[in-house]
Amino acid sequence: MKLNGTSLNSLPLNGKNHYHNDDLADLLTDEMGESHAATSLETPLREDAFELDDDLKIELIEKHFREIMNILGLDLTDDSLKGSPRRVAKMYVKETFSGLNPANKPSATLFENKFQYNQMLVEKDITVHSYCEHHFVPIIGKAHVAYISSGKVIGLSKLNRIVQFFAKRPQVQERLTMQIANELKAVLETEDVAVIIDAKHLCVSTRGVNDVNSSTITSAYSGKFEDEATRQELLRYVANGSVTI
Repeated sequence: MKLNGTSLNSLPLNGKNHYHNDDLADLLTDEMGESHAATSLETPLREDAFELDDDLKIELIEKHFREIMNILGLDLTDDSLKGSPRRVAKMYVKETFSGLNPANKPSATLFENKFQYNQMLVEKDITVHSYCEHHFVPIIGKAHVAYISSGKVIGLSKLNRIVQFFAKRPQVQERLTMQIANELKAVLETEDVAVIIDAKHLCVSTRGVNDVNSSTITSAYSGKFEDEATRQELLRYVANGSVTI
């Protein structure tokens, strides 16, 4: 087998007749290049991901981020920089990647659809702030979610919170779209769900090709939204201007 033109047989073996992880990682990184491959619908997590409490995670991340800043040659005695390792560590654990912890998943209480409203409900322009899992730079955009009640409804703010929960983790946009859709189907007890995300990736706009104009659109349609007329109705709502207050 070859990766990036290199035969695996040419790699040195360790004492257990396995290839060195660093050698394989370098080859796989070169082979994947700019590919946005995703290995699973589930966010890749180790089984022991939550054995450390948040305070210890912050302490460890602070230590390692300080070392990164040192390696970059930054002066950590400067008043502007000396608190940055701690700030970054708290941001990672408590904010940016808080969606990794299932304990932070929003509880979603269902209510009887007493109004007998049987048309689609659309929550549009939900803010998406996520991070690309390949370069750990932001993904910024909007999500539009819709569902048709099967007899139950959910508080509107919970739709936003579900989107934000799955966004607050290292992501690829395709996985994020499907995770939101699957969660909505489970919570709302209906297959009649749609999710559309339109986002800019800073790994595209601030590095690599440096294209500041392009955006990425992903969608997930299920149930009645697989019907062309229903899907077109949704797209008309999404295309119309936002409500101003």
